[in-house]
Amino acid sequence: MSTPSILRCVVLGAGIMGRLMAWQLARQGHDVSVYEAGSPDAQGSPARVAAAMLAPLAESAITEASVVRMGHYALGRWPELLAQLSSPVFFQQSGTLILWHRQDAPEAQRFTRLLQTTQQQLPELPPMQMLDSAGVQALEPSLEQRFTQGVYLPGEGQLDNRQLLQALLHDLEQLGVALHWNSPREPQDFAASAGEQDALDWIVDCRGMGADQWAQLRGVRGEVARIHAPEVQLNRPTRLIHPRYPIYIAPKPDGLFVIGATEIESNDRSPPSVRSTLELLSAAYAVHPGFAEGRIVEIATQCRPTLPDNLPAMRLTPSTNSQPHVLAINGLYRHGFMISPALLDVALECMQQGSSALGAKLDLHITSSGHDA
Repeated sequence: MSTPSILRCVVLGAGIMGRLMAWQLARQGHDVSVYEAGSPDAQGSPARVAAAMLAPLAESAITEASVVRMGHYALGRWPELLAQLSSPVFFQQSGTLILWHRQDAPEAQRFTRLLQTTQQQLPELPPMQMLDSAGVQALEPSLEQRFTQGVYLPGEGQLDNRQLLQALLHDLEQLGVALHWNSPREPQDFAASAGEQDALDWIVDCRGMGADQWAQLRGVRGEVARIHAPEVQLNRPTRLIHPRYPIYIAPKPDGLFVIGATEIESNDRSPPSVRSTLELLSAAYAVHPGFAEGRIVEIATQCRPTLPDNLPAMRLTPSTNSQPHVLAINGLYRHGFMISPALLDVALECMQQGSSALGAKLDLHITSSGHDA
């Protein structure tokens, strides 16, 4: 595949994946345009609602080894990418703390066994640490004696999703990327007919739920609360194991906490249910009673784009006489921030070389026949 020194690229979708792709292509000197169905603040994107936790070992309890590999790779890439931005973005790599109440010990044992299996498969991951009451308190003194056991996963991290989305937007503007908001487009809209469209080299489709060309793409609804609770002191993302409503609590700057858990097989984007809200807030209060005096800043819902196997995939369609190359990226599910740097690097390799050695190493599903993955 011959690659000219300067490519003319269109990126469809401006969630986390679309912004990263447009930003890096523009930094490489390419001519980039972005078309997004929503507004610049990413109101219609799951990336705006997400907690942006970077926790590959913790997530291994519900996903495959390939996603864990992508997440582990991305943990090393995020500091490099963030250093390229002109605006600071909160990034933390203080590990993940996993807790449970005594009555949920059987569920915790099952969860721990899953993590141990992952560590056997992927020994490059930092080993998890079993904690007693003193160990929990040493990591999180404000929890006092409320938990007698826990698990610590060193090396895992998080970032501030909204700071990142804003920083990427700022740099896209500074780089001169043509940004088209409230402008939904599909790849076939750029079929060559006459004029400047003839020179288009690539379409990068990062539309998530808006990309109806992907067979069996579905939404998985999540509900997330943002709580301002300056009296609560937690130093790292904390997860509470529970058979019905396991939750995560991600502490952000300035006393803000992102609390989430729910996974509902639905494309419904209506406001959160009373039941989900009660379970989220009750579980947070069970971790730290200081949340009782917190203030609810926002409770939001969004649907994550998910393929039948819950794994991410790429589809590479060669150019024809009427259409440029198309690279489609989808199925990030609940792992968008955790794996997007890996997908970014694989996608750039595909655009430059026609294939990706990194993608093969990470066991990312890439099809090039033009058929659905």
